[in-house]
Amino acid sequence: MPDLSAKLLFKKPAPRWLLVVGLIFAASATPASSGAHSSQTQPPAPRVVELQAADGTMLKGSYFGAAKPGPGVLLFHQSNRPRQSWDEVARQLAAAGINTLTLDMRGFGESGGTPNTKLTDAEREKVRAMRPGDVDTAFQYLVSQPGVKRDVIGVGGAGEFGVGRSVEVARQHSAEVKSLVLLSGETLQDGLQFLRQASQLPGLFVVADDDEYPPTVEAMEWLYISSSSPGKKFVHYSAAQDAPWIWYETSDASKVPAKGGHGTDMFKPHPELPGIIVDWLVTTLIKTPGHAPADALASAAILNQLWTSEGVARVKQQLMEARRRDPQVQLWPEVNVDIIGEDHVREGESEREAGQLREAKMEIDTAIEIFKLNLLAYPDSADAHYNLADAYLKNGQKDLARQYAEKALAMIDSHKAPLSSWSDTEQRRAEIRSGAQQTLKKLTN
Repeated sequence: MPDLSAKLLFKKPAPRWLLVVGLIFAASATPASSGAHSSQTQPPAPRVVELQAADGTMLKGSYFGAAKPGPGVLLFHQSNRPRQSWDEVARQLAAAGINTLTLDMRGFGESGGTPNTKLTDAEREKVRAMRPGDVDTAFQYLVSQPGVKRDVIGVGGAGEFGVGRSVEVARQHSAEVKSLVLLSGETLQDGLQFLRQASQLPGLFVVADDDEYPPTVEAMEWLYISSSSPGKKFVHYSAAQDAPWIWYETSDASKVPAKGGHGTDMFKPHPELPGIIVDWLVTTLIKTPGHAPADALASAAILNQLWTSEGVARVKQQLMEARRRDPQVQLWPEVNVDIIGEDHVREGESEREAGQLREAKMEIDTAIEIFKLNLLAYPDSADAHYNLADAYLKNGQKDLARQYAEKALAMIDSHKAPLSSWSDTEQRRAEIRSGAQQTLKKLTN
Protein backbone atom coordinates (compact mmCIF):
# COMPACT_ATOMS: atom_id res chain seq x y z
CA MET A 1 0.00 0.00 0.00
CA PRO A 2 1.30 3.51 -0.76
CA ASP A 3 2.38 5.61 2.18
CA LEU A 4 -0.90 7.50 2.44
CA SER A 5 -0.34 8.81 5.95
CA ALA A 6 -3.60 10.71 6.24
CA LYS A 7 -5.56 7.64 5.21
CA LEU A 8 -3.69 5.37 7.58
CA LEU A 9 -4.02 7.80 10.45
CA PHE A 10 -7.76 7.89 9.91
CA LYS A 11 -8.08 4.16 9.34
CA LYS A 12 -6.12 2.92 12.30
CA PRO A 13 -7.44 -0.33 13.74
CA ALA A 14 -10.81 0.26 15.34
CA PRO A 15 -11.27 -1.10 18.87
CA ARG A 16 -13.75 -3.96 18.73
CA TRP A 17 -15.90 -2.37 21.41
CA LEU A 18 -16.64 0.50 19.01
CA LEU A 19 -18.59 -1.94 16.87
CA VAL A 20 -20.87 -3.09 19.67
CA VAL A 21 -24.25 -1.38 19.92
CA GLY A 22 -23.81 1.72 22.00
CA LEU A 23 -26.45 4.33 22.40
CA ILE A 24 -24.77 7.10 24.34
CA PHE A 25 -22.74 9.52 22.28
CA ALA A 26 -22.34 13.24 21.93
CA ALA A 27 -24.13 14.98 19.07
CA SER A 28 -21.92 16.66 16.52
CA ALA A 29 -22.59 20.35 16.12
CA THR A 30 -24.40 21.24 12.93
CA PRO A 31 -24.79 24.94 12.17
CA ALA A 32 -28.40 26.04 12.13
CA SER A 33 -27.91 27.59 8.72
CA SER A 34 -25.85 24.97 6.89
CA GLY A 35 -25.16 25.13 3.18
CA ALA A 36 -27.95 22.64 2.52
CA HIS A 37 -30.57 25.28 3.11
CA SER A 38 -28.91 28.67 3.56
CA SER A 39 -29.30 29.94 -0.01
CA GLN A 40 -32.95 29.15 -0.57
CA THR A 41 -35.50 31.64 -1.89
CA GLN A 42 -37.15 33.60 0.92
CA PRO A 43 -40.42 31.84 1.84
CA PRO A 44 -43.65 33.73 2.51
CA ALA A 45 -44.47 34.77 6.07
CA PRO A 46 -46.11 32.05 8.16
CA ARG A 47 -49.85 32.28 8.62
CA VAL A 48 -52.09 31.27 11.49
CA VAL A 49 -54.72 28.73 10.39
CA GLU A 50 -57.90 27.41 12.00
CA LEU A 51 -58.83 23.78 11.50
CA GLN A 52 -62.24 22.49 12.48
CA ALA A 53 -62.22 19.14 14.26
CA ALA A 54 -64.95 16.57 13.72
CA ASP A 55 -66.90 17.79 16.76
CA GLY A 56 -66.63 21.44 15.73
CA THR A 57 -63.73 22.36 18.03
CA MET A 58 -61.40 24.90 16.41
CA LEU A 59 -57.74 23.93 16.37
CA LYS A 60 -55.09 26.60 15.82
CA GLY A 61 -51.99 25.98 13.76
CA SER A 62 -49.21 27.87 12.03
CA TYR A 63 -48.41 27.13 8.40
CA PHE A 64 -44.90 27.91 7.17
CA GLY A 65 -45.10 27.64 3.40
CA ALA A 66 -42.03 27.15 1.23
CA ALA A 67 -41.32 29.42 -1.74
CA LYS A 68 -41.67 26.55 -4.20
CA PRO A 69 -43.26 23.08 -4.31
CA GLY A 70 -41.72 20.59 -1.93
CA PRO A 71 -42.28 18.08 0.89
CA GLY A 72 -44.38 18.72 3.97
CA VAL A 73 -43.68 18.33 7.69
CA LEU A 74 -46.14 18.13 10.60
CA LEU A 75 -44.80 19.06 14.05
CA PHE A 76 -46.42 18.28 17.42
CA HIS A 77 -45.64 20.07 20.70
CA GLN A 78 -44.92 18.53 24.10
CA SER A 79 -47.56 18.76 26.83
CA ASN A 80 -46.03 21.76 28.64
CA ARG A 81 -45.31 23.88 25.55
CA PRO A 82 -47.44 25.35 22.71
CA ARG A 83 -46.88 24.98 19.00
CA GLN A 84 -44.66 28.09 18.94
CA SER A 85 -41.88 26.02 20.52
CA TRP A 86 -41.27 24.66 17.00
CA ASP A 87 -41.20 28.06 15.27
CA GLU A 88 -37.43 28.27 14.79
CA VAL A 89 -37.27 24.84 13.19
CA ALA A 90 -40.37 25.53 11.08
CA ARG A 91 -38.92 28.76 9.69
CA GLN A 92 -35.69 27.02 8.74
CA LEU A 93 -37.60 24.17 7.11
CA ALA A 94 -39.66 26.57 5.02
CA ALA A 95 -36.46 28.34 3.94
CA ALA A 96 -35.05 24.96 2.94
CA GLY A 97 -38.07 24.21 0.75
CA ILE A 98 -40.16 22.17 3.19
CA ASN A 99 -43.74 23.27 3.92
CA THR A 100 -44.37 22.96 7.66
CA LEU A 101 -47.48 22.89 9.84
CA THR A 102 -47.34 23.22 13.63
CA LEU A 103 -50.47 22.52 15.65
CA ASP A 104 -51.87 23.26 19.09
CA MET A 105 -53.73 20.15 20.18
CA ARG A 106 -57.19 20.64 21.72
CA GLY A 107 -56.97 22.03 25.23
CA PHE A 108 -53.50 23.42 24.58
CA GLY A 109 -52.19 26.77 23.42
CA GLU A 110 -54.70 28.68 21.31
CA SER A 111 -56.83 25.70 20.31
CA GLY A 112 -60.34 25.26 21.60
CA GLY A 113 -61.44 22.80 24.24
CA THR A 114 -61.13 22.79 28.00
CA PRO A 115 -57.51 23.27 29.12
CA ASN A 116 -55.96 19.92 29.79
CA THR A 117 -55.00 20.86 33.36
CA LYS A 118 -58.68 21.45 34.23
CA LEU A 119 -60.04 18.14 32.92
CA THR A 120 -61.19 15.33 35.17
CA ASP A 121 -59.82 11.86 34.53
CA ALA A 122 -63.04 10.87 32.77
CA GLU A 123 -62.92 13.98 30.58
CA ARG A 124 -59.28 13.29 29.69
CA GLU A 125 -60.27 9.86 28.41
CA LYS A 126 -62.87 11.43 26.13
CA VAL A 127 -60.38 13.98 24.83
CA ARG A 128 -57.78 11.25 24.30
CA ALA A 129 -60.26 9.42 22.09
CA MET A 130 -60.71 12.57 19.97
CA ARG A 131 -57.01 13.22 19.36
CA PRO A 132 -56.50 10.76 16.47
CA GLY A 133 -59.23 12.59 14.57
CA ASP A 134 -57.66 15.97 15.39
CA VAL A 135 -54.28 14.74 14.20
CA ASP A 136 -55.75 13.43 10.96
CA THR A 137 -57.47 16.78 10.39
CA ALA A 138 -54.05 18.46 10.59
CA PHE A 139 -52.45 15.87 8.32
CA GLN A 140 -55.16 16.27 5.67
CA TYR A 141 -54.80 20.05 5.80
CA LEU A 142 -51.03 19.81 5.27
CA VAL A 143 -51.19 17.46 2.28
CA SER A 144 -53.98 19.50 0.68
CA GLN A 145 -51.93 22.69 0.50
CA PRO A 146 -50.77 23.87 -2.94
CA GLY A 147 -47.18 22.87 -3.59
CA VAL A 148 -47.02 20.16 -0.93
CA LYS A 149 -45.80 16.82 -2.25
CA ARG A 150 -48.34 14.72 -0.43
CA ASP A 151 -46.36 11.49 -0.80
CA VAL A 152 -43.19 12.96 0.81
CA ILE A 153 -44.11 13.90 4.37
CA GLY A 154 -42.10 14.13 7.57
CA VAL A 155 -43.47 14.06 11.11
CA GLY A 156 -41.87 15.31 14.30
CA GLY A 157 -42.88 15.51 17.93
CA ALA A 158 -41.56 16.41 21.36
CA GLY A 159 -42.29 14.77 24.70
CA GLU A 160 -44.52 11.77 25.24
CA PHE A 161 -47.39 13.87 23.93
CA GLY A 162 -45.76 14.78 20.60
CA VAL A 163 -43.79 11.58 20.05
CA GLY A 164 -46.90 9.43 20.46
CA ARG A 165 -48.79 11.56 17.92
CA SER A 166 -45.89 11.45 15.47
CA VAL A 167 -45.52 7.68 15.49
CA GLU A 168 -49.28 7.28 15.12
CA VAL A 169 -49.33 9.52 12.04
CA ALA A 170 -46.47 7.53 10.52
CA ARG A 171 -48.33 4.29 11.26
CA GLN A 172 -51.62 5.50 9.79
CA HIS A 173 -49.99 7.08 6.72
CA SER A 174 -47.01 4.80 6.16
CA ALA A 175 -47.04 5.26 2.37
CA GLU A 176 -46.70 9.03 2.64
CA VAL A 177 -44.50 9.51 5.73
CA LYS A 178 -40.82 9.27 4.76
CA SER A 179 -39.08 10.57 7.89
CA LEU A 180 -39.48 10.83 11.68
CA VAL A 181 -38.02 13.25 14.25
CA LEU A 182 -38.65 12.22 17.86
CA LEU A 183 -37.53 14.26 20.88
CA SER A 184 -37.71 13.12 24.50
CA GLY A 185 -40.76 10.85 24.46
CA GLU A 186 -42.20 7.38 24.09
CA THR A 187 -44.98 5.52 22.37
CA LEU A 188 -47.27 2.62 23.21
CA GLN A 189 -47.09 -0.99 22.09
CA ASP A 190 -48.74 -0.37 18.71
CA GLY A 191 -46.19 2.31 17.96
CA LEU A 192 -43.25 0.16 19.03
CA GLN A 193 -44.47 -2.71 16.89
CA PHE A 194 -44.77 -0.35 13.93
CA LEU A 195 -41.18 0.85 14.38
CA ARG A 196 -40.00 -2.77 14.47
CA GLN A 197 -41.67 -3.39 11.12
CA ALA A 198 -40.97 -0.05 9.40
CA SER A 199 -37.51 -0.91 8.12
CA GLN A 200 -37.75 1.73 5.39
CA LEU A 201 -38.60 4.67 7.70
CA PRO A 202 -35.55 6.71 8.78
CA GLY A 203 -35.75 8.27 12.22
CA LEU A 204 -33.87 10.88 14.23
CA PHE A 205 -34.01 10.25 17.99
CA VAL A 206 -32.91 13.01 20.40
CA VAL A 207 -32.66 13.00 24.21
CA ALA A 208 -30.68 14.64 27.03
CA ASP A 209 -29.52 13.25 30.37
CA ASP A 210 -30.82 16.33 32.17
CA ASP A 211 -34.39 15.73 30.99
CA GLU A 212 -36.63 16.67 33.91
CA TYR A 213 -38.93 13.72 33.24
CA PRO A 214 -36.84 10.59 33.81
CA PRO A 215 -36.75 7.87 32.64
CA THR A 216 -37.04 9.58 29.24
CA VAL A 217 -33.49 8.60 28.24
CA GLU A 218 -34.28 4.91 28.69
CA ALA A 219 -37.56 5.33 26.82
CA MET A 220 -35.80 6.99 23.87
CA GLU A 221 -33.11 4.32 23.82
CA TRP A 222 -35.86 1.72 23.63
CA LEU A 223 -37.50 3.59 20.72
CA TYR A 224 -34.16 3.67 18.91
CA ILE A 225 -33.51 -0.01 19.53
CA SER A 226 -37.04 -0.89 18.42
CA SER A 227 -36.65 0.88 15.08
CA SER A 228 -35.56 -1.58 12.39
CA SER A 229 -34.44 1.11 9.95
CA PRO A 230 -30.72 1.11 9.07
CA GLY A 231 -31.15 4.83 8.39
CA LYS A 232 -31.58 6.01 11.96
CA LYS A 233 -29.58 8.35 14.15
CA PHE A 234 -29.40 8.77 17.93
CA VAL A 235 -28.40 12.18 19.34
CA HIS A 236 -27.71 11.94 23.07
CA TYR A 237 -26.69 15.00 25.05
CA SER A 238 -24.72 13.73 28.01
CA ALA A 239 -24.63 15.29 31.46
CA ALA A 240 -22.47 14.66 34.51
CA GLN A 241 -25.50 13.26 36.31
CA ASP A 242 -28.91 12.11 35.21
CA ALA A 243 -31.78 14.30 36.39
CA PRO A 244 -33.60 12.92 39.45
CA TRP A 245 -37.13 11.63 39.04
CA ILE A 246 -39.72 14.16 40.18
CA TRP A 247 -42.98 13.56 38.32
CA TYR A 248 -44.43 12.15 35.16
CA GLU A 249 -44.61 14.34 32.08
CA THR A 250 -47.44 16.77 32.67
CA SER A 251 -49.03 19.85 31.13
CA ASP A 252 -48.91 21.52 34.55
CA ALA A 253 -45.58 23.35 34.39
CA SER A 254 -45.72 24.14 38.11
CA LYS A 255 -45.22 20.48 39.04
CA VAL A 256 -41.83 20.08 37.37
CA PRO A 257 -39.49 23.03 36.79
CA ALA A 258 -38.03 23.10 33.29
CA LYS A 259 -34.29 22.41 33.12
CA GLY A 260 -33.81 22.81 29.37
CA GLY A 261 -33.40 19.09 28.80
CA HIS A 262 -36.86 18.09 27.59
CA GLY A 263 -38.14 18.18 24.01
CA THR A 264 -37.99 21.55 22.29
CA ASP A 265 -36.58 23.12 25.48
CA MET A 266 -33.27 21.57 24.33
CA PHE A 267 -33.02 24.19 21.57
CA LYS A 268 -31.79 26.86 24.00
CA PRO A 269 -28.87 25.01 25.66
CA HIS A 270 -28.08 23.20 22.39
CA PRO A 271 -28.44 25.84 19.66
CA GLU A 272 -27.11 23.49 17.00
CA LEU A 273 -30.06 21.11 17.47
CA PRO A 274 -32.54 22.94 15.19
CA GLY A 275 -29.93 22.74 12.42
CA ILE A 276 -29.44 19.01 13.05
CA ILE A 277 -33.19 18.49 12.72
CA VAL A 278 -33.44 20.62 9.58
CA ASP A 279 -30.49 18.88 7.92
CA TRP A 280 -32.01 15.51 8.78
CA LEU A 281 -35.33 16.43 7.15
CA VAL A 282 -33.62 18.01 4.13
CA THR A 283 -31.70 14.76 3.64
CA THR A 284 -34.63 12.39 4.15
CA LEU A 285 -37.29 14.44 2.33
CA ILE A 286 -35.42 16.33 -0.40
CA LYS A 287 -31.99 14.85 -1.12
CA THR A 288 -32.83 11.17 -0.68
CA PRO A 289 -36.56 10.88 0.18
CA GLY A 290 -37.19 8.08 2.64
CA HIS A 291 -33.48 7.33 3.07
CA ALA A 292 -30.73 8.44 5.42
CA PRO A 293 -27.04 7.51 5.40
CA ALA A 294 -26.40 4.28 7.25
CA ASP A 295 -25.20 4.87 10.81
CA ALA A 296 -22.50 2.82 12.54
CA LEU A 297 -24.54 2.38 15.72
CA ALA A 298 -27.58 1.26 13.77
CA SER A 299 -25.36 -1.12 11.77
CA ALA A 300 -23.45 -2.58 14.73
CA ALA A 301 -25.04 -6.04 14.52
CA ILE A 302 -24.09 -6.31 10.84
CA LEU A 303 -20.59 -4.90 11.30
CA ASN A 304 -19.84 -7.34 14.11
CA GLN A 305 -20.73 -10.26 11.84
CA LEU A 306 -17.78 -9.37 9.59
CA TRP A 307 -15.40 -10.51 12.31
CA THR A 308 -16.79 -14.07 12.14
CA SER A 309 -15.70 -16.82 9.74
CA GLU A 310 -18.91 -16.85 7.66
CA GLY A 311 -19.75 -13.21 8.27
CA VAL A 312 -19.10 -11.80 4.80
CA ALA A 313 -21.36 -14.36 3.11
CA ARG A 314 -24.14 -13.77 5.63
CA VAL A 315 -23.93 -9.99 5.36
CA LYS A 316 -23.92 -10.18 1.55
CA GLN A 317 -27.10 -12.22 1.68
CA GLN A 318 -28.70 -9.69 4.04
CA LEU A 319 -27.79 -6.88 1.65
CA MET A 320 -29.25 -8.67 -1.36
CA GLU A 321 -32.48 -9.41 0.49
CA ALA A 322 -32.76 -5.79 1.67
CA ARG A 323 -32.08 -4.52 -1.88
CA ARG A 324 -34.94 -6.61 -3.22
CA ARG A 325 -37.27 -4.68 -0.91
CA ASP A 326 -35.57 -1.30 -1.38
CA PRO A 327 -32.93 -0.94 -4.13
CA GLN A 328 -31.49 2.20 -2.49
CA VAL A 329 -31.04 0.89 1.03
CA GLN A 330 -27.63 0.92 2.69
CA LEU A 331 -27.07 -1.41 5.64
CA TRP A 332 -23.74 -0.03 6.84
CA PRO A 333 -21.53 3.05 6.42
CA GLU A 334 -18.94 2.57 3.69
CA VAL A 335 -16.12 3.86 5.86
CA ASN A 336 -16.72 1.32 8.65
CA VAL A 337 -16.35 -1.67 6.34
CA ASP A 338 -13.38 0.11 4.76
CA ILE A 339 -11.76 0.25 8.21
CA ILE A 340 -12.42 -3.44 8.84
CA GLY A 341 -10.86 -4.38 5.50
CA GLU A 342 -7.84 -2.15 6.18
CA ASP A 343 -7.38 -3.86 9.54
CA HIS A 344 -7.02 -7.22 7.77
CA VAL A 345 -4.60 -5.74 5.24
CA ARG A 346 -2.35 -4.36 8.00
CA GLU A 347 -2.53 -7.63 9.91
CA GLY A 348 -1.55 -9.49 6.74
CA GLU A 349 1.45 -7.22 6.21
CA SER A 350 2.56 -7.79 9.81
CA GLU A 351 2.24 -11.56 9.38
CA ARG A 352 4.26 -11.40 6.16
CA GLU A 353 7.04 -9.41 7.84
CA ALA A 354 7.11 -12.05 10.57
CA GLY A 355 7.55 -14.79 7.95
CA GLN A 356 4.09 -16.25 8.54
CA LEU A 357 3.13 -16.38 4.87
CA ARG A 358 0.13 -18.70 5.18
CA GLU A 359 -1.48 -16.52 7.83
CA ALA A 360 -0.64 -13.40 5.83
CA LYS A 361 -2.42 -14.75 2.75
CA MET A 362 -5.49 -15.64 4.81
CA GLU A 363 -5.70 -12.07 6.10
CA ILE A 364 -5.35 -10.54 2.62
CA ASP A 365 -7.92 -12.97 1.21
CA THR A 366 -10.33 -11.89 3.94
CA ALA A 367 -9.64 -8.23 3.17
CA ILE A 368 -10.44 -8.81 -0.50
CA GLU A 369 -13.80 -10.38 0.33
CA ILE A 370 -14.64 -7.48 2.65
CA PHE A 371 -13.66 -4.87 0.04
CA LYS A 372 -15.70 -6.72 -2.60
CA LEU A 373 -18.69 -6.58 -0.25
CA ASN A 374 -18.21 -2.84 0.25
CA LEU A 375 -17.98 -2.29 -3.50
CA LEU A 376 -21.22 -4.22 -3.96
CA ALA A 377 -22.90 -1.82 -1.54
CA TYR A 378 -21.19 1.32 -2.91
CA PRO A 379 -20.53 0.70 -6.63
CA ASP A 380 -20.07 4.42 -7.38
CA SER A 381 -17.19 4.81 -4.92
CA ALA A 382 -13.75 5.31 -6.45
CA ASP A 383 -12.32 4.79 -2.97
CA ALA A 384 -13.88 1.31 -2.78
CA HIS A 385 -12.39 0.43 -6.19
CA TYR A 386 -8.94 1.57 -5.11
CA ASN A 387 -9.06 -0.41 -1.84
CA LEU A 388 -9.84 -3.57 -3.79
CA ALA A 389 -7.06 -2.84 -6.31
CA ASP A 390 -4.53 -2.41 -3.51
CA ALA A 391 -5.57 -5.66 -1.83
CA TYR A 392 -5.37 -7.57 -5.12
CA LEU A 393 -1.88 -6.18 -5.67
CA LYS A 394 -0.75 -7.42 -2.27
CA ASN A 395 -2.24 -10.84 -3.12
CA GLY A 396 -0.32 -11.05 -6.40
CA GLN A 397 -3.48 -10.86 -8.55
CA LYS A 398 -2.07 -8.35 -11.00
CA ASP A 399 -4.79 -8.33 -13.66
CA LEU A 400 -7.49 -7.63 -11.11
CA ALA A 401 -5.33 -5.01 -9.40
CA ARG A 402 -4.88 -3.20 -12.73
CA GLN A 403 -8.59 -3.46 -13.56
CA TYR A 404 -9.75 -1.85 -10.32
CA ALA A 405 -6.97 0.75 -10.16
CA GLU A 406 -7.78 1.93 -13.69
CA LYS A 407 -11.47 2.04 -12.82
CA ALA A 408 -10.75 4.13 -9.71
CA LEU A 409 -8.72 6.63 -11.75
CA ALA A 410 -11.41 6.87 -14.43
CA MET A 411 -14.08 7.54 -11.80
CA ILE A 412 -11.95 10.19 -10.07
CA ASP A 413 -11.24 11.98 -13.34
CA SER A 414 -14.84 11.86 -14.54
CA HIS A 415 -16.23 13.66 -11.46
CA LYS A 416 -19.58 11.95 -12.13
CA ALA A 417 -19.89 10.88 -8.49
CA PRO A 418 -18.29 11.75 -5.14
CA LEU A 419 -15.02 10.01 -4.35
CA SER A 420 -16.83 8.01 -1.68
CA SER A 421 -19.98 8.25 0.42
CA TRP A 422 -18.04 9.80 3.30
CA SER A 423 -15.40 12.07 1.71
CA ASP A 424 -15.05 14.04 -1.51
CA THR A 425 -12.44 16.68 -0.73
CA GLU A 426 -9.78 17.63 -3.27
CA GLN A 427 -7.10 16.51 -0.82
CA ARG A 428 -8.58 13.04 -0.58
CA ARG A 429 -9.16 12.82 -4.31
CA ALA A 430 -5.47 13.61 -4.84
CA GLU A 431 -4.53 11.04 -2.19
CA ILE A 432 -6.50 8.21 -3.78
CA ARG A 433 -5.45 9.22 -7.31
CA SER A 434 -1.81 9.02 -6.23
CA GLY A 435 -2.39 5.63 -4.61
CA ALA A 436 -4.03 4.20 -7.75
CA GLN A 437 -1.23 5.59 -9.95
CA GLN A 438 1.40 4.01 -7.70
CA THR A 439 -0.45 0.69 -7.91
CA LEU A 440 -0.34 0.84 -11.73
CA LYS A 441 3.35 1.84 -11.64
CA LYS A 442 4.21 -1.20 -9.52
CA LEU A 443 2.39 -3.41 -12.01
CA THR A 444 4.57 -2.17 -14.86
CA ASN A 445 7.88 -2.63 -13.04
